[in-house]
Amino acid sequence: MPRMTTESFGSGNMTWLGSEHGIHNARTETIDISTFTANTHYPDGYIRSGTPVAKVGGVLVPYDATEGTVTNAGILAGFVLTDQKVVGTADFPVPLVDHGRVIAANVPGGFTKPAAAAKLSATNIVFV
Repeated sequence: MPRMTTESFGSGNMTWLGSEHGIHNARTETIDISTFTANTHYPDGYIRSGTPVAKVGGVLVPYDATEGTVTNAGILAGFVLTDQKVVGTADFPVPLVDHGRVIAANVPGGFTKPAAAAKLSATNIVFV
């Protein structure tokens, strides 16, 4: 008999989505997993649906919410659409929502909508 493994898949908690708009047009981007910390960003082995990210050097990194930061990691690129399993240390593709409606209170990690327009310049997100 061949070696078999079992893996469970779930849709994650997608209550951060304020509408269906944008989910069918999520674009593929690459996560730079070396910039994420296992205990902080994916303690259970998954980068959560709704994780805010920035785009630096052509790859996605954790979004820096510090209000004074308006360059590189401080510019919101969007949100990871679905839970993404982290396997090893290789970068991997993820679906990114960069337009649509987002319920800021439901974004994982205590997200607060940025006040500075420059922090939102890479998205067309309406926060509800």
